[in-house]
Amino acid sequence: MRVLITGMGGELGTRVANLLEADETVEEILGIDGYPPRRRITRADFHMIDPTDRRRIVNVVRDFDPEVLLHLGVYEPHAHFGGTAARLNTQASAVSTLGAATGCPSLRRIVVRSGIEVYGRRRGAALRPDESCPIDPTDGFGRSMAHVEHLAYETGGIAGVPVVALRYAPIVGPSFPSPLGRYLRLPVVAVSPLAELPFSLLHQEDAALAAVAAAKGTSAGPLNVVGPGAVTASQAVRRGRRVPLPVFGPGWMFAAVASEVLGAPLPPHVRSLLVRGAGADGSTATKLLGVEPRPTSDVVDLLYRWSDVAQVTPRTGAVRR
Repeated sequence: MRVLITGMGGELGTRVANLLEADETVEEILGIDGYPPRRRITRADFHMIDPTDRRRIVNVVRDFDPEVLLHLGVYEPHAHFGGTAARLNTQASAVSTLGAATGCPSLRRIVVRSGIEVYGRRRGAALRPDESCPIDPTDGFGRSMAHVEHLAYETGGIAGVPVVALRYAPIVGPSFPSPLGRYLRLPVVAVSPLAELPFSLLHQEDAALAAVAAAKGTSAGPLNVVGPGAVTASQAVRRGRRVPLPVFGPGWMFAAVASEVLGAPLPPHVRSLLVRGAGADGSTATKLLGVEPRPTSDVVDLLYRWSDVAQVTPRTGAVRR
């Protein structure tokens, strides 16, 4: 099996590559991203290509002629890029990669990263939508992922291959670049105590395992990959022994400015999650992929157990350059 991974430079993409490298049934692995892998890779071939460089991406994809395309090149706003850059890079990566895949004769399966944000949080929307619920995104990140899904299904229809859209719950975990994770780890966290609904999370390792299982499996269509259970923002903050700061109405504007100054920008999709919640029914994915994500409460606890970066001071007498 030859596997092409877009977004290999990210924490999720690199971990997926490591898992596939350990699988003897996977003959070749090729990765594409605009920045280098975050972990050591042993036998995958990596090409550092800007997501907007369509010509190079198309040439690399068609020359490799993958059997399985794992499109993880979906960039969450304020994880690595700002909101506009994340949207443009996500769109460019999907158009180039999926467009090139239609010309690959060996292609037999497409797996794309998506998220439960595609369901949206409009008034009256299902609190725990399953895969049969219509998608109706209400923020920019959700719309970006809905567009990726649309392109993937178009590509699958042209190429005559099955497509799996992994609708992940918000992914957090040690070293994972998540704006939600950074925000919840602030010493003082703004919450909306009078109007907050629970949300579910997904640990980064479970997200990687689900991607590998989808690449090697036979299922098709959307799959919600969600950690069981849910917490509210206030509950998460108390579990992390942070100080909750009640915020109402316009106060969120000041909270967003303060959190950005502290290094934890609060993009619209994260603010929506904190107030309106976010959940989904993940039972189908658990059954078809054989991956049982750890509970949301455990994901929160692991997030707060992740130690801050320690500053190492030089030994006495050492020369600081």
